[in-house]
Amino acid sequence: MRQRRKISLIGAGNIGSTIAHLIVRESLADVALLDIKEGLPQGKALDLMHASPIDGADVNILGTSSYDDTHDSDIIVITAGITRKPGMSRDDLLMINAKIIKDVAVNCAKYSPKAKVIVVSNPLDVMTHLTYKAGGFNRYDVMGMAGVLDSARFSSFVAKAANVSVSDVNTVVLGGHGDTMIPLVRYCTISGIPVTKFLDKDKLNQIVQRTRFAGGEIVRILKTSAYYSPATSVVSMIKAIFFDKRRVITCAAYINGEYGLNDLYIGVPVILGKGGVQKVIELELSEDEKSVLHKTAGTIKTLINRVMS
Repeated sequence: MRQRRKISLIGAGNIGSTIAHLIVRESLADVALLDIKEGLPQGKALDLMHASPIDGADVNILGTSSYDDTHDSDIIVITAGITRKPGMSRDDLLMINAKIIKDVAVNCAKYSPKAKVIVVSNPLDVMTHLTYKAGGFNRYDVMGMAGVLDSARFSSFVAKAANVSVSDVNTVVLGGHGDTMIPLVRYCTISGIPVTKFLDKDKLNQIVQRTRFAGGEIVRILKTSAYYSPATSVVSMIKAIFFDKRRVITCAAYINGEYGLNDLYIGVPVILGKGGVQKVIELELSEDEKSVLHKTAGTIKTLINRVMS
């Protein structure tokens, strides 16, 4: 009988392999690292196995190209698909990644129908919705990573500008994982103190704009998508689920009535624990914030209709 928990990572690129490294280093679970590129997951798994004695990590890691090896996973993380290159938007990836994700979702559901599923592939909100629909999973078991990442980016910029510890900054970013995301300055605090006590309006507006385009900033510099921060964001969600932390975080969750929206995945605050998304938290929004959220939701809906048709 299997004693340890099991995490399957679909995609062995930069994000998937970094997640695998973090999981192994912390001995969180056994890992199945899957990729269609023969040799890539096997080689990375072997490399990680060689590193495990140094960390004292008594977990198994398997590199594979067969979904059969992902059977009975507790958590599945989907990073499969192409990543952005300079000049590309997340939406440019839509139809290519939709085809990939449909196949991934069906296979994951076949071998691990009760798994919690964290989606990282872009455009994230659409790919999360597609995973839920194509895989036939419980809606509370499927979530998109991005809110943790977007909030972390917002927090890092605030902490640097205010010259305070990142540990003391709390932020919330709503909406889609794209240029129309909504960093909520009104809900940003530093040790419970409103951020406006530390930074003026102009500086905060600059930070909000930089947060919205932070992913693109990395793509322009690195010539590919970020991977350290997305991977770290995923692992924080894995811990919340495994240890039933009931963390209040933002992620792409299924909305059906909350915020006046229906039948889509979009970034909202949730309580995350062993049952997956245990509750969607509705914040009071200004008319401007609500308008932007609904506009973003409309864009996501349009893209969902394209990939579901």
